[in-house]
Amino acid sequence: MQGKEKASGKLPKSALLTKPEEFQAVYKNGRRIRGREFSLIFNANGLKTNRLGISVHGVKRAVKRNRIKRIIREFYRLNKGFISPPADIVIAVRKNFPPASPQDMARAVMALLPHPPSPSP
Repeated sequence: MQGKEKASGKLPKSALLTKPEEFQAVYKNGRRIRGREFSLIFNANGLKTNRLGISVHGVKRAVKRNRIKRIIREFYRLNKGFISPPADIVIAVRKNFPPASPQDMARAVMALLPHPPSPSP
């Protein structure tokens, strides 16, 4: 199955934070970088790869929320190593951030991270 995921370009479920306690650990122990439209919170995870969690605040329409999440997941799939060493990363998006493409998201993240940060131990 993993071969199919890699061949089709899908992001495997193991690359995502899915449980509330995983998100809480990042919020509680992680390092936070705040931007105007979103915040990056990350914490070293002791694994071989980064894992992503997405939190969208204040967007009432499910269609918009889901589009934002799809764009962020695609950005992450293309740029998995944007934070090293491996960390659990939560991208908390605020209401007025409408990324149009994964490239827009990449520009926004790179503007927020002029130097790649390292997660707190």
